[in-house]
Amino acid sequence: MSSLNTTSKNSPSEVHSTTDVVMISVVIAAYNEENRIYPSLVKIADFLRNSNLEHEIIVVDDGSSDNTSTLTESLASRIHNLKIIRYPENKGKGYALRQGVLASQGTLVLLTDADLSTPIEELTKLSTLILGKKCEIAIGSRTIEGSDIIEKQPWWRQAMGKVFNKITRVLVLDGFSDTQCGFKLFSGNIARLLFKEAHINRFAYDVEILARAKQSGYRISEVPVKWNNSLDSRVSPLFDSLQMFKDILKIKKLLRNERKSF
Repeated sequence: MSSLNTTSKNSPSEVHSTTDVVMISVVIAAYNEENRIYPSLVKIADFLRNSNLEHEIIVVDDGSSDNTSTLTESLASRIHNLKIIRYPENKGKGYALRQGVLASQGTLVLLTDADLSTPIEELTKLSTLILGKKCEIAIGSRTIEGSDIIEKQPWWRQAMGKVFNKITRVLVLDGFSDTQCGFKLFSGNIARLLFKEAHINRFAYDVEILARAKQSGYRISEVPVKWNNSLDSRVSPLFDSLQMFKDILKIKKLLRNERKSF
């Protein structure tokens, strides 16, 4: 297991005490996910129930034009504490996750993709670190030693990822092998604080959240996970590549201006 630790802004005891009841909020951003959302929610709910974890599952419908919301609502009677947030216009994954995190109540907050590219069972690897007070944030990684890639991304997605990672390291955030894996676990109050401060609405939201966390001194562990590429990708090679580069520059400017204000 590989990890990056920085000095913590909050001592671990301030995140949660050993007497607190641990509740996990699972937050999912969903955009036109009618083909995947139903089985994914059933898997998540079954895992949480069998693990005896107090929980809530928050699905944020990011302006879907298909039956994502209808299918999610159809599970409301079957899945304990399933909540749906929706709005009519697509605003981006970062925006959707921000709404879900800010509506969450959990001691822990898990971000996971609607396709479960990282199986929900990998949660245990991340939660052990936070509950063991080793860090405040644990992020899944597809690239460090110990990760298990069941099916690789197409070559162009891999190339995009490598270029993006290099740009990110040079301009904003060094020290991480994989900032873009969608499987991330936070101490709840820290997640809500970081997302309240966030501005990036699309795919580069991960970089902003991690950069803010690192700048604030929270400890972050990068954890190898299983991962399986989804063929039904929402990423546009041209549009999203340009948008992510613009967002990296925006993050750099935002953080620089905020540092100057203190």
